[in-house]
Amino acid sequence: MIVRSFRDLEGTDRHVRAASGTWESKRIVLAKERVGFSLHETVLYAGTETSMWYANHVEAVVCTEGEAELTDEETGLTHTITPGTMYLLDGHERHTLRVKHEFRCLCVFNPPVTGREDHDENGVYPLLTEPDDG
Repeated sequence: MIVRSFRDLEGTDRHVRAASGTWESKRIVLAKERVGFSLHETVLYAGTETSMWYANHVEAVVCTEGEAELTDEETGLTHTITPGTMYLLDGHERHTLRVKHEFRCLCVFNPPVTGREDHDENGVYPLLTEPDDG
């Protein structure tokens, strides 16, 4: 059993800040836990825009605070995301979040991330793996 809090992660290697300066993420469950997914609390800052494309991952996002406009870059459809709203990137959709009010969300990734990832020039997280312990 693992018990930890997001507060415990502040200032550790599990508290990741994007090179773009648009978000930060506390990664409470990572690939090294070997449970088949990773779990993060991510904050995207008000007034920012972040384009992403999880070509290597499926991501589910649940908004817990704030407001953002989500655009599916493949269809052009936009959605307002507010607390209690979930979106699932089950088709590896290219998407953009335009943050109106600081946006806090819980994110689940499969395959799990290692915690070292940041978006590349295409908005993609590389597919990193943990070394095999055995």
